[in-house]
Amino acid sequence: MDIVDLEERSMREIAGLYRKFSFDVQIVPPVLNSFLDQDSRVRYYACEALYNIAKVVRGDFIIYFNKIFDALCKLSADSDANVQSAAHLLDRLVKDIVTESDQFSIEEFIPLLRERMNVLNPYVRQFLVGWITVLDSVPDIDMLGFLPDFLDGLFNMLSDSSHEIRQQADAALSEFLQEIKNSPNVDYGRMAEILVRRAGSTDEFTRLTSITWINEFVKLGGEQLVPYYADILGAILPCISDEEEKIRVVARETNEELRAIKADPTEGFDIGAILSIAKRELNSEHEATRTEALHWFFTLLDQYRAEFLAYLNDIFDPLLNALSDPSDVVVLLVLEVHARIAEESHHFHHLVSYLICTFHNNHFLLEKRGALIVRRLCVLLGAEKVYREFSTILESEVDLDFASVMVQALNLILLTSTELGELRSLLKKSLVDSCGKDLFQSLYASWRHSPMATISLCLLAQAYSHASCVIQSLGEEDINVKFLVQLDKLIRLLETPVFAYLRLQLLEPGKHTWLLKTLYGLLMLLPQQSAAFKILRTRLKTVPFSENIKRTSSANPYSQILQVTEDGNRNQDTQNYSAINFPSLLQQFEHMQLQHRNHLKDQLQSRKSASALTLSQELC
Repeated sequence: MDIVDLEERSMREIAGLYRKFSFDVQIVPPVLNSFLDQDSRVRYYACEALYNIAKVVRGDFIIYFNKIFDALCKLSADSDANVQSAAHLLDRLVKDIVTESDQFSIEEFIPLLRERMNVLNPYVRQFLVGWITVLDSVPDIDMLGFLPDFLDGLFNMLSDSSHEIRQQADAALSEFLQEIKNSPNVDYGRMAEILVRRAGSTDEFTRLTSITWINEFVKLGGEQLVPYYADILGAILPCISDEEEKIRVVARETNEELRAIKADPTEGFDIGAILSIAKRELNSEHEATRTEALHWFFTLLDQYRAEFLAYLNDIFDPLLNALSDPSDVVVLLVLEVHARIAEESHHFHHLVSYLICTFHNNHFLLEKRGALIVRRLCVLLGAEKVYREFSTILESEVDLDFASVMVQALNLILLTSTELGELRSLLKKSLVDSCGKDLFQSLYASWRHSPMATISLCLLAQAYSHASCVIQSLGEEDINVKFLVQLDKLIRLLETPVFAYLRLQLLEPGKHTWLLKTLYGLLMLLPQQSAAFKILRTRLKTVPFSENIKRTSSANPYSQILQVTEDGNRNQDTQNYSAINFPSLLQQFEHMQLQHRNHLKDQLQSRKSASALTLSQELC
């Protein structure tokens, strides 16, 4: 039978043919084959013929559903408008039949639907969304159970160039999300994987919809989502810095919801995976994302400290590198994480050692962020504890140049930071208090790497006699440009509130003659034309000298006795010297400075040798 002749037959004749012939073999297959014909008229009449057949046989038609659906899918994008119109008419009839039938198998249909969801043609996409919507409206068909099979395709349509398709896909997704909220049994896991991928889409609307779904999943999914927490976090953190405010708001809310969930590592909660994501996002170009990544370190430290510390070797270096972050907010958070880790003594030692190593390898970091890092650690972990540890480690530093630079940096922080006020107060009691004495000796062990740091420490401790001895022990090699720069800083600091007590002591020169000698010693080291020289000389001119003061000298400064005729008492800063062995400390200082001088000579010799070798090679 010529299939084109079907166009001229009435519905009654078609029905008669259906009764006369074997339906599944003789009628439908030829019609379906005609859908592929190159002649548009044949395809049109094939649609009309199949429409008439379907209208007669109704439910029996279902056995060919997948083949008919596949054919209609192709015809929906037909180049001929009449064929498209006929196909749409047939499509509406088939939808009516399917919604009425109890023989339709969704299980057999889903693989075909999943395959077709990857088609990009806009007409086909409209056709597919229309069928998904219709099937979802049928109470006896569980489309929600198969949603993971075609969810990715729906999300893919959200970025279609056609506004109508985007709207239809969004409407379908919104309906499914509502069903998820009302359903007790949902496969969150498979869909979570899809949502995570789509959250990284370049399309803004797709990202927003994905994050919105993830937000609902986090609220509803509970334990089902535990294995997917890391992937979800990996999708959320970048969106926290999204250009679109709506996405940022939803991402932040989702992040807070996720962080509030307390999962059990024994039930599939992978702390290592979460830390890996947080570590990765520390390298994000967006400050907000880096900040939230650090908040996750806090959360895991608080809730799973033991498990967190098991991964410390993997995350410690990235956390240290984060100290170079251009954002002060990020750096301060990093320090808080480090401080939380360093609550145990061995981790604390590890932290300070790594910090010193980092400063050694990155002088720029020490210069730009050193003060911020040290001050914050002092607040978080205790100034005395931090400074003692720094001093202990620097005492044995083999790189003498770095040790001197590091000590100078620590000394400047000690003299200027408000956070270290209590530490300075304790040092002022070094001659009368055992705690102050221990701290002074602890810092002195490394402060001797720098003459100016040592003198500053003595001025803080009111050990003026020892400060004078240190000044007199300096050799020609010690007084270089670097030394004079440091001396200039100290002279200016003497005019700050930190050293107000020292300036007030100058009102009683008879009691603090060693202070005067120390300050005059510093004055003698300064170039007369320098601003620091003028500042210090001006200050010393205000000292109310009296003829009552008599000095007796000796070769050993520690044997000098300052006699004050007005009260006959010994100088205040010599009466407690028995508590600290200052002669021994002076020997240690001189020994260290000898090492620095020899080191400098070796450097100069090496440079001369290198220059000579270069010159020799050029001559050859």
